[in-house]
Amino acid sequence: MIEVNNLCKTYGRGDMRVDAVRGVSMRVQSGGFVAVMGASGSGKTTLMNILGCLDTQTSGEYLFDGQNVRRLSKQKKVHLRNKRIGFVFQSFYLLPALDARQNIELPMVYAGVSARERHKRSAKLLELTGLVSRAHHMPSELSGGQRQRVAIARALVNAPHLILADEPTGNLDSRTGLGIMAILRGLNEAGTTIVLITHEKHIARFAEEVIELKDGRIVSGGEEMP
Repeated sequence: MIEVNNLCKTYGRGDMRVDAVRGVSMRVQSGGFVAVMGASGSGKTTLMNILGCLDTQTSGEYLFDGQNVRRLSKQKKVHLRNKRIGFVFQSFYLLPALDARQNIELPMVYAGVSARERHKRSAKLLELTGLVSRAHHMPSELSGGQRQRVAIARALVNAPHLILADEPTGNLDSRTGLGIMAILRGLNEAGTTIVLITHEKHIARFAEEVIELKDGRIVSGGEEMP
């Protein structure tokens, strides 16, 4: 599904130049589960933003299902991001004025899905994530784990082929974090491709493959540069 060749991302110029990603090459098979590990500043979030079409590399090649993403129009990148990629973030990013069900349905509103279909899909996802009894609770009335489950359900509403999860357990206690990872592993076992960004080894162990970044380079796993 994902093929990355000698990917580089640079911010700024001259003395202000920052090489966030330096010569990264990696592959993620369809249905795979890959964890990208690294300390703060290692380049893992920058890499995720490129994979999610939220940012563009400075050089190198990124292929998604054989398509060169850099050559896609802005509209086609938006379509790819909205229809084929789901995002789960550490900070949840739920809208405080909407209840759990409404937050889950929001991407479908933007996609023009009918109200009937939105309710049908959200009902299934509320059940999948164990949130049926919390459907009409506001984010402020939910625990951190429940909010993250809402975020996962929201990421799944358009049946994405790929889920990019950036530190999904970072704001959770250990027990709740393991529960979130059990959900992600279940999704992977059902066929969803997952790329997980984390700095925690016990979380990375849920993945089939672990790639470690340091100073923007792969130091283990993936395709290490000489």
